[in-house]
Amino acid sequence: MNMSFGLFARQNYRGLIAVCILLVTFVAFFILHPRHLSVYTLTIWANQGTCLAFVSMSQAMVVLTAGIDLSVGPILALSNSLASEVVNGSPAHVAFGIFLVMLTGLACGFINGLVVVVGRIQPIVTTLATGTVYTGLALFIRPTTGGQISEGLSDALTSNLYGIPSSLLLVAGTILLIWVPFRRTNLGRGIYAVGSSEGAAYMSGLDVKRSKMAAYTLAGLLASFGGLFIGLQTLTGDAMTGGSYTLISIASVVLGGTSLSGGIGGALEAIIGAFTLRTINSMMFFAGAPPLAQPLFEGLILMAALSLGGLRLIGMRNRLDLWQ
Repeated sequence: MNMSFGLFARQNYRGLIAVCILLVTFVAFFILHPRHLSVYTLTIWANQGTCLAFVSMSQAMVVLTAGIDLSVGPILALSNSLASEVVNGSPAHVAFGIFLVMLTGLACGFINGLVVVVGRIQPIVTTLATGTVYTGLALFIRPTTGGQISEGLSDALTSNLYGIPSSLLLVAGTILLIWVPFRRTNLGRGIYAVGSSEGAAYMSGLDVKRSKMAAYTLAGLLASFGGLFIGLQTLTGDAMTGGSYTLISIASVVLGGTSLSGGIGGALEAIIGAFTLRTINSMMFFAGAPPLAQPLFEGLILMAALSLGGLRLIGMRNRLDLWQ
């Protein structure tokens, strides 16, 4: 039993550390909050972290292949802008609008993957370019903040169900219905193999191109979920709403234990990192820290996580050199 737990801890130490950090910050936040732990404060906390959780899951899909997606924020903004135009009216109109938003996210992710895989252009360059295009489309749809999103859908997905925040159920449903089945497919396993060693994955007979395409396409879909959810919170669309989400999503992914070198981590780790960052930000607010200090703190977290990741890679290489 002890040996099994020890093996599990060694294999998943990144995620375990991230969970511990989240639990500590979670407790500290509700101690500092004037209303402490209640259904109301738990729902607000969950809603604040859910949008970033979706965008972080999106970023994690690409990071697992050893890439970086700079278009997740623009895809979120485009989805949010489109939602403010089409996710309203009758239930049939709302359902069709949600379908259009999801289809847009899938299309954006597919285009990213197509350029990276077929065009063989570096992911960071590709997504920087496509992200600019997506921002332009968002501004075309929503040049100024406004629009309308179904209030009924907003009430259903931003409130609570028997004391459990609906947003947490939405995140859990995404993990169970999308991420878990996908990870068990050959494409899902291929993403991890590509991130670990693309050459070895190819030599093993895995379809590297299809796995990469799947990662970017799924990333686009998840980013559209984030854009839709932020619209449900604000009931409006804003083409500039995704500006800060790209870099914060990278920080969340790293903080959750996903390796930027690829092949380690996943959607669940990204969610943990996202809620940890949002909890820390809220905790700083109630502790009296100035709002302008929050981006600085997020940057320090990202730098620290990257530094630790770099030190681990150096240690692994040193051990390999000694073994050889």
